[in-house]
Amino acid sequence: MVRPVEQDARGIVAPGAGLTHFRLDRYPPSPAVARFVDRYWVVSWDLRGRPAHTQQVLPHPVVNVVFMNGDAIAHGVKSRIDSRTLSGAGRVLGVMFRPGGFRPFLDGPAAAITDREIPLAAIFGPAAGALTGRVLGAASGEEMAAQADRFLATVIPPRPRPSEVTTAIAERAAADPALLRVDALAAEAGIGVRQLQRRFSDHVGITAKALIRRYRLYEAAEQARLRRDIDWADLAARLSYSDQAHLSREFSALLGMPPRQYALACRG
Repeated sequence: MVRPVEQDARGIVAPGAGLTHFRLDRYPPSPAVARFVDRYWVVSWDLRGRPAHTQQVLPHPVVNVVFMNGDAIAHGVKSRIDSRTLSGAGRVLGVMFRPGGFRPFLDGPAAAITDREIPLAAIFGPAAGALTGRVLGAASGEEMAAQADRFLATVIPPRPRPSEVTTAIAERAAADPALLRVDALAAEAGIGVRQLQRRFSDHVGITAKALIRRYRLYEAAEQARLRRDIDWADLAARLSYSDQAHLSREFSALLGMPPRQYALACRG
């Protein structure tokens, strides 16, 4: 189920402040496309007469295809925080793939496009240009998502792909905050650690360790956003950090500020 941003703001840095400048809507894929796509997201804004807004994001460890400014770009997994500046008025469609969900459309490993951006036309040829025109010419965010979904339904592989097994493993790690070790994830999947790491590099674009780390930092950020009475030492222990200082170092390295400062930023 696709949850609204009020219930799940993972990936948006200090979302409370950001959402006063833009709107974020999410739409589910059709059942066939859901094999590879997690959701469609539409950001719309009208800042005419107001200052531009720069929003920092720490995207999920997946590929996103973004339609904006007359083009469509596939963004590989981001290993660091990113930012986008919004000004004037506009609307953007994003296709958020599942972990490993974009691998069937690539000629090589997903790791080859990590931290890279490539035109969608380099993958789907001239059809990508026609799709971009239909998406950006749509009358509503819902119709933008529907145009992308109809196209993807025509290009998804009819038979199961090896990456779909990796998708299930990655989503198991994302869904269970208690599953924090690569060896435990490999054991649950019934494969060796080295084989798991090879699959993640090929299908997802990052290591299993990096994916687990991203989602446990998401959990820390969500706790900072939602709660005012956080016991940081207890949270660090529950997320398998060696101590509170370890959590603070990793949090700061990825989000650019320590957890306590982030909690204050979320409260304006």
